[in-house]
Amino acid sequence: MNQNQFNKGLMDFIQASPTPFHAVAAMSAQLEAAGFTYLPLDQAWELEKGRRYYTTRNDSSIIAFVYGRASLEEAGIRMLGAHTDSPCLRVKPIPEIYQHGYFQLAVEVYGGVLLNPWFDRDLSLAGRVTYQSGSELRSCLVDFKRPVAVIPSLAIHLDREVNSNRSINPQKDITPVVALATDQKELSFRDLLVAELKSRHPEIDIDRVLDFELSFYDSQAPALVGLNEEFIACARLDNLASCYLGLQAILQADGDQSVMLICNDHEEVGSQSASGAQGPLAGDVLARWIPEHQARARTIECSMLISADNAHGVHPNYVDRHDPQHRPRLNGGPVIKINANQRYATNSETSAVFQRACAESKVSVQFFVSRNDMPCGSTIGPLTASGLGVATIDVGVPTFGMHSIRELAGTSDAYDFYRAMLCFQAMETVRI
Repeated sequence: MNQNQFNKGLMDFIQASPTPFHAVAAMSAQLEAAGFTYLPLDQAWELEKGRRYYTTRNDSSIIAFVYGRASLEEAGIRMLGAHTDSPCLRVKPIPEIYQHGYFQLAVEVYGGVLLNPWFDRDLSLAGRVTYQSGSELRSCLVDFKRPVAVIPSLAIHLDREVNSNRSINPQKDITPVVALATDQKELSFRDLLVAELKSRHPEIDIDRVLDFELSFYDSQAPALVGLNEEFIACARLDNLASCYLGLQAILQADGDQSVMLICNDHEEVGSQSASGAQGPLAGDVLARWIPEHQARARTIECSMLISADNAHGVHPNYVDRHDPQHRPRLNGGPVIKINANQRYATNSETSAVFQRACAESKVSVQFFVSRNDMPCGSTIGPLTASGLGVATIDVGVPTFGMHSIRELAGTSDAYDFYRAMLCFQAMETVRI
């Protein structure tokens, strides 16, 4: 796969994945097409060396693994962890608002959203809907795809200080406008969902919608931008770019070494859920794969996890926000993230292993350390490392506008990270 093919696939994947539910569905389809066998969590597993498997939880987290021919206790597992969720605006359970002839939907902020860019965008709506069909409860995915809402800005004539003193109240300022409304007929959001589902899925029988997990998203398609098309602009690069490169890497695994891809939900809100990185999913999968405790402990001791989550590229207008010696550049290669206070899980040995993989695949590598007076964020890396006991490194694609409705990354960085992953997966040993 060359860089152009990789980026085309990445943009198609992100466009098809407006929510974690859709991302997992898209990844599952690619795994199925490549011969991976689905393992239901509520059934017993019988695993065979040389086979490929995957499982999901809550339709929003997914784990895939290749049971390699090499001894697990001696060679370990090459792991990559990422997350499927991104900051967004979620529709509240009773969302209908009628004000001055307009129909609006109340939203709740999910994660650390950069709110300013959400104004004046063509918003669509997607997620999971749970409904009653006769005596049964069922769930399905929905994606309106077309623009159905907008959050209009207040004109500068009515807020003369907007360019020098603007703050956003997330309770009242970001309520999307969905339609005109009249006093004669109030719209029901659940009725609108039923109509949308029946129009897209006439084969399903819906009596009524009981609940939903729906998010607004920017309907603008991903694009290559720049005079030489050196950038990718789209929503949810953080962290679907990592999910995609990890997926493509495991699809290319040759079956000699054991490889594992872990993509959790709820990282943006702390990972404390049944499907989050602080939940038991990854540990449970490893326990069912390697039931004997001592064998599992030996395997983990020989394994290594790459926690893949986007990094902050140095912004040319805000160079002072970076440590002077650690300023990652877009299209400069994947970024090793380091924090002495364990906000990132990188240590000297895991860094050396990844640097070796980059050198062998002829990929440039960069480093990020935050300024001492600006605390950094964190990732699933420290959570997974402490939960499983696996040696871990934090690595990411350098990005502008992280947590914006539209982010920017270089066209070569995710592809180069993918190439380094192929080398990492093929290493005979990943521990020093």
